[in-house]
Amino acid sequence: QVQLAESGGGLVQAGDSLRLSCAAAGLTFSNYAMGWFRQAPGKERECVAAVSRGGDSTPYADSVKGRFTISRDNAKNTVYLQMNSLKPEDTAVYYCAANFWNLRVRVRDYNYWGQGTQVTVSS
Repeated sequence: QVQLAESGGGLVQAGDSLRLSCAAAGLTFSNYAMGWFRQAPGKERECVAAVSRGGDSTPYADSVKGRFTISRDNAKNTVYLQMNSLKPEDTAVYYCAANFWNLRVRVRDYNYWGQGTQVTVSS
């Protein structure tokens, strides 16, 4: 059974940093592209960053370029999202997701999802 468990969310002030982690189990992690998505109240879920199986390709949403960094450690079955210079508009539930083999940025392409972790940025 595939399990993705996010951690690291919380309440921070604008300009602060957070690092999210997502630990994967029940799959061959290195065979999966990984993505971080977020969903704010009343908005659609969107991809903020994704990382290829080997970590060499990392597309980002324009809204987070230069502030967020996605990375993965295949030895630890974990994907990370370093979030710097946080803004109130970054407030959302953040989800990690896994897609077999191919790097994608669409919600519908991802097979497995975590439960999400809340990130709240106060102004």
